[in-house]
Amino acid sequence: TRPLVIAIDAGHGGQDQGAHGLNGTREKDVTLAIAGELARQVNATPGMKAFLTRESDYYIPLNQRARKASANKADIFLSIHADAAENRNARGSSVYVLSTRGASSQRARWLADKENAADIIGGERVRVADNTLTSVLLDLTQSGNMKASEDAAEHVLGGLKRVGNNHKPDVERANFAVLRTSDKMPAMLVETAFISNPDEEKRLADPAFQRTLASAILDGVDRYFSRQPPPGTLYAARAQANQSAQIPSSGRTMDIAAVGAGGSP
Repeated sequence: TRPLVIAIDAGHGGQDQGAHGLNGTREKDVTLAIAGELARQVNATPGMKAFLTRESDYYIPLNQRARKASANKADIFLSIHADAAENRNARGSSVYVLSTRGASSQRARWLADKENAADIIGGERVRVADNTLTSVLLDLTQSGNMKASEDAAEHVLGGLKRVGNNHKPDVERANFAVLRTSDKMPAMLVETAFISNPDEEKRLADPAFQRTLASAILDGVDRYFSRQPPPGTLYAARAQANQSAQIPSSGRTMDIAAVGAGGSP
């Protein structure tokens, strides 16, 4: 059996610092710390192996992040971020998946535009607009894994809800460049908390909170793959063993009940 490869992408990096908190906390540092903690927890989970798109402070172009994950045969792609809003009271986590056909809300569209500008800040030359053929091809490749991304994202959002840390009750959708992948792997962007909220800024820099967030994300990933394990993985073997164990045991239960019924006066 092979391990599930969990690709973890620490958002921003290098000259692209991402959002800033009032006390000077930088998103690129927070995402790297959470990604590192999540990788540690993933590697401590039997049947899983982490792949980090970046392990220190440098910038990777958006379109290369999922590509690196694919090259390392990832089963899922998680891009880690810290949200920001003008309203300093905004708080909690959100989970986003790719949509090539419009955003689920104005906020989601705004966030995708903001995140997609990272390449410009990171010093990359960006094509202003994709041509129609590219969009059509992207649509075709995405339709297959859109459902998988939504399912996986629901589980991760569920994990974050269980630690009482959700901003939006549902998975949101928008055209995030970092999530455009020609692979069938589920891909999502996780806004862990609001760096613009002074309380959450403090928590984001706290290793204990980073551990809680990582554990909540991993909980969602674990639940998703327990229900939909890729063939040849320990998760698939475990699911098969559970299935085999259930059939005889239910049969035995019936036999015992039948014997009991037959033997009663």
